[in-house]
Amino acid sequence: MTLALARGLISRLLAEAERALPEEACGLLLGSGARIEQIVPARNVHCAPQTHFEIDPQALVAAYRSARQGGPGVLGYYHSQPGGPAEPSATDRAMAPGDGSIWAIVGQGGVTFWRNDEGAFAKLSYSLSDG
Repeated sequence: MTLALARGLISRLLAEAERALPEEACGLLLGSGARIEQIVPARNVHCAPQTHFEIDPQALVAAYRSARQGGPGVLGYYHSQPGGPAEPSATDRAMAPGDGSIWAIVGQGGVTFWRNDEGAFAKLSYSLSDG
């Protein structure tokens, strides 16, 4: 699977990660099929936000409610790993639900995309457009 997304979304992910320092940024990836159309930043409600993330449940409920009413679907999630690589951490691997969701991880080296299936992560390629 190759994801499609607007070039500006990569810039937004990087900016959200920078804004959240020294904590991990997190949020939702919205779109349809293999196209990420927007990101929605969310509050990191984890009790240790400098090393972990937990998306505010209110943001999840709102996004799924919007999707049911015809808005873009929830394709997955993003988070940053301040000072770490842009790949799933041991904590990510242990906590991931294995539900086929897409994860964007922002870390040293930029932004990478992953599909989380049955407890494993597979790296995804992506193409950028100016739109």
